[in-house]
Amino acid sequence: MLPRWISSGSVRLTVLVWLLAVSVNLGSSSELKVRVRLADGQIADEVLEADGEKDSISVEFKQGDGTLITFVADFKQDVKIFRALILGELERGQSQYQALCFVTRLNHNEIIPSESMARLRQKNAQAIRIAEEKRSTEMLSMNVVVNLTRTWQLSTHIHNICSVAREAVYTREADVKHWLEKGVEGSMFEPLAIEVLDLPSCGTVKDLWQPCSCSYNLRLEWYPCLLKYCRNRDTSSRGSPYKCGIKSCSKGYRFTYYVPHKQLCLWEEET
Repeated sequence: MLPRWISSGSVRLTVLVWLLAVSVNLGSSSELKVRVRLADGQIADEVLEADGEKDSISVEFKQGDGTLITFVADFKQDVKIFRALILGELERGQSQYQALCFVTRLNHNEIIPSESMARLRQKNAQAIRIAEEKRSTEMLSMNVVVNLTRTWQLSTHIHNICSVAREAVYTREADVKHWLEKGVEGSMFEPLAIEVLDLPSCGTVKDLWQPCSCSYNLRLEWYPCLLKYCRNRDTSSRGSPYKCGIKSCSKGYRFTYYVPHKQLCLWEEET
């Protein structure tokens, strides 16, 4: 399956403006903007949104290289979505942007609930945030293609966020099994005929038109991962716990997936 390249032409400027301005529309939601230090030392403006009605959270920021990263957690459906809008290399025949979307299972206690996120406030909006805990990078082999026309059965957020990626929407067999057990229709999932890990890495392939295994890395540098609890002390020296803050985390993800030719994975030449 081919990742969809956003075509250039007379409407390129309009498309670029829309892509850079696009954000996750979660309906009636609470928004929090924070300044975050990225791994390369640059400062990014991160936007966090929470929608209690849809029970979902989004995180969006732009990396130093211009890539727009969007993350959505759908608590109702146990789904998390990662989208990357990656700048193309025009001098090497690529279009302006490449869009990738990865859909995985949302586990319990990965991030704070949407109602707690909606109540977050910050005293100093100019403060630069650094996560209290740096979690290890999660390795994910994305061996199933997701059919966007049927994703409403799993999560309405998938189509809203991943429509720009079209064919480049991937998930894992293990996650598909979990969703099927919950009663989700399986026709939206198309397992790849080729085992991703059996292919040569795109970083080792010389021919730009040879199929290979592509890896894409991203990191959520700052997000509220846990609630903190304190205790009120009464006269009997016993205390009742109450929410008194959040713990922030940073976590990396490495997605490995099939591409029909190396031209769609040129960033691996730089790693």
